[in-house]
Amino acid sequence: MSEIQLKDALDALKSTGVRITPQRHAILEYMIHSTTHPTADDIYRALEKAFPNMSVATVYNNLRVFRKAGLVKELTYGDSSSRFDFVTHDHYHIICNDCGKIVDFHYPGLDEVEHLASHVTGFQVDYHRLEIYGTCQDCLGKTAKAQ
Repeated sequence: MSEIQLKDALDALKSTGVRITPQRHAILEYMIHSTTHPTADDIYRALEKAFPNMSVATVYNNLRVFRKAGLVKELTYGDSSSRFDFVTHDHYHIICNDCGKIVDFHYPGLDEVEHLASHVTGFQVDYHRLEIYGTCQDCLGKTAKAQ
């Protein structure tokens, strides 16, 4: 499945005139395989051995290109660094208050919220974002062991 996603994403970039460099290809491939919602620094650290001349700015610039093409979403939470998510489908996030881990989940009933909000307010809804905060299993386990 991820090979098809990579091919589709590369085709989408090419169709908008974006040149596919080895770094761009590697960053996109990393994003597709990532389940951790990485920061630009995370991506840079993961790829720096394969691309020693690549900078963090290169990663940021490519993520901006991917975001404009609709391939990634930038997730901003408070004062922490932006995290990036490869866009495969509409979904929501639950975030650990202790370690910052972000996990995807999908709940189709929440899609109705846009329709209801539009109907009640008369707004044209462009998008919505749902974030749920709590404590992940790993952090709960650490707390239990510490007690």
